[in-house]
Amino acid sequence: MSADSLTLGILGGGQLARMSAFAAQRLGVRVAILEKSPGSPAAQVTPLSTVGDWDDPAVVGPFAAGCDVITLESEFIAVAVLAALEAQGKAVFPGSRTLALIQDKLTQKEALAAAGLPLPAFRAVGSAEDARACGADFGFPFLLKARRNAYDGYGNRTVRAPDELTGAMAELGFPQRTLYAEAYVDFRMELATLVARGRDGAVRVYPVVETRQEHHICKAVLAPADVSPPTARDAAALALAAVEAVGGVGLFGVEMFLDAAGRVLVNELAPRPHNSGHYTIEACRTSQFENHVRAVLGWPLGDPALIVPAAAMVNLLGKRDGPSRLDQVPAALGQAGATLHLYGKAEARRGRKLGHVTAVGADRDQCLRAAMAVDARLTL
Repeated sequence: MSADSLTLGILGGGQLARMSAFAAQRLGVRVAILEKSPGSPAAQVTPLSTVGDWDDPAVVGPFAAGCDVITLESEFIAVAVLAALEAQGKAVFPGSRTLALIQDKLTQKEALAAAGLPLPAFRAVGSAEDARACGADFGFPFLLKARRNAYDGYGNRTVRAPDELTGAMAELGFPQRTLYAEAYVDFRMELATLVARGRDGAVRVYPVVETRQEHHICKAVLAPADVSPPTARDAAALALAAVEAVGGVGLFGVEMFLDAAGRVLVNELAPRPHNSGHYTIEACRTSQFENHVRAVLGWPLGDPALIVPAAAMVNLLGKRDGPSRLDQVPAALGQAGATLHLYGKAEARRGRKLGHVTAVGADRDQCLRAAMAVDARLTL
């Protein structure tokens, strides 16, 4: 592939596509976006933007015809669409086989379990009787989860007693929506890392980080995680094994638990750049977005090592409903060591990811305080 005529197509136009586009353009690669709605965050940074349904072959086909390589921003795209593009000879990464193993969370768990990876206990739920049996076997609390189209806590319910089962299943959309159950993990810490895997099988694993949640949405990421070197090595090896188990090509985010006994368990993986990796733009030699672009294009992967002692990333979540506003941005720009990223979303919603701020420095806690100070000054 010649970079002077190379176009990377991205199915999806949110903030992950936007930051991937920035990374690709810095390397001289054109980026084309296919998004369902006009004015998406990624469409604002490239003239090659198509509005249409990425699950519609009649839309995807003409879009893909102008692209050399296709990647995706979301795991919610229909597997059949990717398979059809592959059948036409298009380079699509991650591929349809990988997406088929990941898209359904129960299928994902089964694939990881078949590879011998440590996971929380899980089971399919096809009826109220199945759910009651999970409560008896796993104990309370346990989790009910939607098998598809769940993110940021949407699609999960914690069941704390038998009388909550019926309500939890209804809230998750059962029986129209398929569910599975998972044992509750008494974790000491939630961990994550990123794995870049090239077309040739070359891999790069990023530092293991700690993630902190707020109302089931990632609020903060601290790098590196405050864990022992053996635990960090175990987590990195587990993440790499998870990505290899699904034949992944591209950048993958892997979420894990460090349980009370000191074991690292896989929670889930995402076949795309990940919220836990935004800190890499400022804190690592090669950002997750650049390594995603390199991996799917078949180019050599970059060094994922930290170039600062510590970093903290804080998601800027909507604090109100209504049009986004930038009047407070100037007051938020004076924090030393902090870098602000806004995604260009026209509408704010409580809990919606509108941007993030990363602070780098010598100490994780100082970085976190600096990033939180920026967050406190903004009501986007």
